[in-house]
Amino acid sequence: MNRSPRGLAVVAIAALLALLTGCTSLPSSGEVNVGLALDDVDLDPDISQIAARPLEGASPTEIVEGFMDAALTPDNGWAIAREFLSPEMAARWRPSAGVVIDSGAGTRDFTTDVEGEDAESGDVGVQLELVARVDENGAYAELPGDDSVLAFSVERNDEGEWRITEAADGIVLDADAFEQVYRRYALQYFDQGWTHLVPDLRWYPRRQTIATTLTQSLLGGAPADWLAPAVRSAFPGTVSLASDSVPISPDKVATVELTAAASTLDDRQISRMRTQLEATLRPVGVTEVRLLVNGRDLNAGVAAVETGRAESSPVVLTESEFGSFVGEEITPYEGISDHIVEVASAVDSVDVAADDSRAAMRLDDGWVYTVADDEVNRLDSRAGLIAPSMDPFGYTWSVPGQAPQELLAWRSDVTSVRVADAFPGASSISQLRVASDGVRAAVVITVGGQRWIALAAIIRDDAHVPVSLGETHLVAQVDGTPLGLSWIGDDSLGVLLDNEATHSVLTQSVGGPGVSSAAPAGAQALSGGRTEAALRILGDKGVLYAQRGSTWQMGLSGVLVLGTHAGQ
Repeated sequence: MNRSPRGLAVVAIAALLALLTGCTSLPSSGEVNVGLALDDVDLDPDISQIAARPLEGASPTEIVEGFMDAALTPDNGWAIAREFLSPEMAARWRPSAGVVIDSGAGTRDFTTDVEGEDAESGDVGVQLELVARVDENGAYAELPGDDSVLAFSVERNDEGEWRITEAADGIVLDADAFEQVYRRYALQYFDQGWTHLVPDLRWYPRRQTIATTLTQSLLGGAPADWLAPAVRSAFPGTVSLASDSVPISPDKVATVELTAAASTLDDRQISRMRTQLEATLRPVGVTEVRLLVNGRDLNAGVAAVETGRAESSPVVLTESEFGSFVGEEITPYEGISDHIVEVASAVDSVDVAADDSRAAMRLDDGWVYTVADDEVNRLDSRAGLIAPSMDPFGYTWSVPGQAPQELLAWRSDVTSVRVADAFPGASSISQLRVASDGVRAAVVITVGGQRWIALAAIIRDDAHVPVSLGETHLVAQVDGTPLGLSWIGDDSLGVLLDNEATHSVLTQSVGGPGVSSAAPAGAQALSGGRTEAALRILGDKGVLYAQRGSTWQMGLSGVLVLGTHAGQ
């Protein structure tokens, strides 16, 4: 028996299988079907690696190691990886069951149990330092600090070569290799009022032609569990793809052949179906979707959806001005700016409505106020309130930092509604930002003594009143003290962190890994936008910084408060 230095025992194969598959809502049988390829100009460059095939005379450990390394090459259903398996195992192994992402090949500890040189069978265990997982539906979840042991059984074949006879479904990739093999895509769903499209991020192998995969996932699956209560699909369960591919024409038109049930739907639903699918396929180069039944064009229209505000300029407050900073000037907001300037020295934070008609601010007395139409109204006077956030339906959200469950949403008439089921497992909350779609609330909360970026779906009634939140979806654990949280586009967040000696900005995908970069020394506040280029940071000496490449460039000085725009 040979053991690695760490000498850890092997656990059952079922343990990793459970980790990979978890709870699923999409069809879980069979491999993913793929569509026709788009032109290379619309896809990322081919950066896939060709894995090594089994070497003659390789030991059991080398066979297992080679099998795991072959996850880098997904071509033809991971054909190279299957060469490390016995014929029977190769036939039943399902790499599409999910991905376990670990910290790196160098951290894997192998344990080999083979009795003697003449042994015909044995076992190999591999301990992994887990980072995250992707389930069978393509959903990404962090697993910081977790460990798992993957078990393999090996036997000699008729040629005397070792091959794997038992292994868990799914593949293992290290964190660096993961984004070489997989790419992030967004399935688009409607909110409950059919007014906004909301992304649900998934990961699929880069080398697959993706149009059919995305279409099948949208038509045949369901949104993520945490998001499902607040969104809906225009596609009824009776409608599915009538063929196993989605051909793309040279002018980037996707032809989607649907089953006969689609022909019974009304024009409004069909237009919503086209809009939802077109938005899902647009990032892979599709410019138009044609829906057909038995070759007949359904002549689908396009549904109107709110897209949120275009890229906005920074919101700044100085001793004498408050407004949108454009070029070298600060443009005031009518009916708002004068009143905020009057109390400039007392303002801690400001959030401006998407249509610039209203602002919510927290003053140094700790209370939250709104300003609109030359009127100032006190909303919330509870102790310990964090910075307020406005939503696209005119509500201002406020909550005490030490009572995350006491979340209120305030109407413009200064009456409030309690938002039920808010963050039940959290002991504190330091940041809150409602997305531009009004469907998702992003927060930084403390759970079990650890700080997490988290999301929750906002469940509203027919009048858009926020009634409750869905389950808390933990996105990423963070170190340091969070000083600011903002949306970057529809599917990423920016978090400003004070790490004692340094400051950093974490750009965190809401369904994938994050990237950390240095922030200016003394950074105090952060505002977001439609792209990372719109990020702004306020330094401790009142200087506004904008990111230019990998550096932060100094701009306007004399800034007291860096404000935000609703949904950003």
